[in-house]
Amino acid sequence: MTVNIRRKLVRGVVAAIVLHGAAILSTSAQAQQIGTQADLTFSSFSGPYMRSQMLGFVRPFEDATGTRVFVEHYSGGINEIRNQVESANVVWDVVDLIESDLLRACDEGLLENLESVQLPDGNDGTPFREDFVEGALHKCGVGMIVWATAFAYSNDAFAGEAPGNISDFFDTKKFPGARAIRNDPTVIMEWALIADGVAQDDVYEVLETPEGVARALSVMDVIKPGLQLWKNGTEPARMLQNGEVVMSSVWATTGSVAADKPGAKFSIGWDARVIEVELFGIPKGTRNKKAAIDFIRFASSSESLARMAGYHPNGPARKSSLKMLPGDVLARLPNNPDKENLTTIRSDAVWWSKNHAALQEAFDAWLAERGRESPSGTVR
Repeated sequence: MTVNIRRKLVRGVVAAIVLHGAAILSTSAQAQQIGTQADLTFSSFSGPYMRSQMLGFVRPFEDATGTRVFVEHYSGGINEIRNQVESANVVWDVVDLIESDLLRACDEGLLENLESVQLPDGNDGTPFREDFVEGALHKCGVGMIVWATAFAYSNDAFAGEAPGNISDFFDTKKFPGARAIRNDPTVIMEWALIADGVAQDDVYEVLETPEGVARALSVMDVIKPGLQLWKNGTEPARMLQNGEVVMSSVWATTGSVAADKPGAKFSIGWDARVIEVELFGIPKGTRNKKAAIDFIRFASSSESLARMAGYHPNGPARKSSLKMLPGDVLARLPNNPDKENLTTIRSDAVWWSKNHAALQEAFDAWLAERGRESPSGTVR
């Protein structure tokens, strides 16, 4: 084979490789472009809660639109959102945020403004701005669920009358035994003031004063002997079931599901439950903003939120969704209209964002003071 012929063949092979490579790159770029337009990443909490979202609106949204939704787990907070936004590498398109995290992220400019987004009206015709519960529509977020912290009590520890209101949580003479609370000043300090006669609408005004903080801690002194602390939401059910405590604060949905299981040895008390809202937010700078808004519109509809509640009893953030649910599901929801006659505390996320650090310091000092004695007097 002559040198010229060899050179022509080599040039032909190289040209074919280059063309083939260009075709691959072109196809890859096209696929990437289509994927970017169609795919969506939703970040949320795990467990039965995430399952209720998957079945309530993630899979139905995929079926209705053809959009693929990738679901990622996170443990709350805004650090990851901040990292993504500040590095211009936003990979989460929609995030499930508790209200306090959403407020902080919004204040830091980490979330898209959603004020102009038109959401679907309620399936009963109620305009959407009237259909969502208090606090569920924010300039950076759209409400999804209403959840609460309630108290739970042992079914076997007390003879006769069972605990019925939050004052009973602090009545260790009538209802003796160890208590458990979350290792945090929220909820327990509101409860202490309610038990001491403060009106529910005045709780935060009183708690903002040094005298109010001292008053709450004084009420809490009676439950210090044998006090247990929990962090994970499944711990209260375990402690009650094993007889380690006779009463505990508990996340209402997790607690009510556990209390309904065969062989459960505890019940939920709904008086003075502390209500909170959870919302959808969109990290600022997502390349899929339109698809993210479409997802939120679908996921926050009356039907989607009712369907989600049917799989896991968190209260839907729409009033019209409540009307769609059967009685057995409604009975387990923290915002069941039948519970409106009970004392209800709407957690003030803005207030806590300003005061949490100071009250955490007071709470920690209270825990450390004189130690925590067990019912037998032994310091833990």
